[in-house]
Amino acid sequence: MITVEKELLEIDTKLDELVRQIELLDYVNPINIAEEKKRFFDSKYTIEPNFKYPKFQFNAFELHRSFFDQKVEQIQDKKIQSLYTDIVYTYLSLISCIDNIGNGKKFYYNSLRAFGTPTEIDVENAKFILHFEDEDLTSDMLPTYSALDAENYFKTFAQQYNFDFKIEHSEKLSAIAMVLNNIKTLVINKNHTFSKNELQVLANHEIGVHMVTTFNGAKQQLKIFSHGFPNNVETQEGLAVYSEFMSNNLTLKRLKELAYRVIAVDSLAKGYTFTKTFSLLTNTYHLNKNDAFNITLRVHRGGGFTKDYLYLTGLKKIFEYHKKGNDLSPLLTGKVSLEYVDTINYLKDKSLAVAITHKNIAFAENKNTNKLVAFILNNLK
Repeated sequence: MITVEKELLEIDTKLDELVRQIELLDYVNPINIAEEKKRFFDSKYTIEPNFKYPKFQFNAFELHRSFFDQKVEQIQDKKIQSLYTDIVYTYLSLISCIDNIGNGKKFYYNSLRAFGTPTEIDVENAKFILHFEDEDLTSDMLPTYSALDAENYFKTFAQQYNFDFKIEHSEKLSAIAMVLNNIKTLVINKNHTFSKNELQVLANHEIGVHMVTTFNGAKQQLKIFSHGFPNNVETQEGLAVYSEFMSNNLTLKRLKELAYRVIAVDSLAKGYTFTKTFSLLTNTYHLNKNDAFNITLRVHRGGGFTKDYLYLTGLKKIFEYHKKGNDLSPLLTGKVSLEYVDTINYLKDKSLAVAITHKNIAFAENKNTNKLVAFILNNLK
């Protein structure tokens, strides 16, 4: 009889080969953001942008079939079998997302399946954050640093961590920086001018968590730790923002940014177009037009990308989890999820996972001194 471990490793290896083809963020970021932003602004915010997207290099139907061909039911250990079954269904949803990028409602419905949508409580939490008066701007909040300055800052910050990664610049990001897990690369938006606070936030967020979990995942025998557990986005983004908090870099302005994302994602469920979501953020919530465009873009890219509300829900869950005295280390073993902590520990007990090599430095001590931010986090529903 084939052992659990042999069958498991065969399936894990095959899934890794398949998953490498479907890095969603490689495809969902428009390639003509600058042109469409200018056209939108020139129209006085009345013309729907016409975003274009990179072409993907796989056949979605064949890839679906390849995932279903994996004989997950032959994994004898039922707990591990359940994990891999969940993983297969998760990645089928992501394939459907990629296959429908730019196809309006079809993409949106697949995004719902993959990432969900805010609950009424999530929206209430966002509105709770937004009712606070803006903090006074400090010099740390002013845009001062170029993309090259940012690269040098990140290289210096990363010296605290014992791993090497690439840094690239791009004009085609809807974010100001992001980690590409599959190629161990931090990509910086070359058109953005960074504040000191943004550099500190991004360093603790992107390097302190996303790059840490990339390298810890690569140390694991099972490749699912690298390509991701179900619902890992909420946990990983929650950890990343919590790293901002613990390092004393999470501001009310940043919390409001996450709250605006929840409001914008919720607008998708209400059937809002790009122009209506933009109008909601600028006219109802008085957000400045550049920030409103960026948030609306993030949410409407692809046809309705619901992922962005998970930053705030993830932060709340991680904050509550750690406040109860739980160890965050298992959540840094790779691209894993809070819901699977017991499974991670089970895999360790079975010698199918190892303890983390790289720790998040910010998690060692709570350095937050922002009493308002702490008050808000303690009072989210």
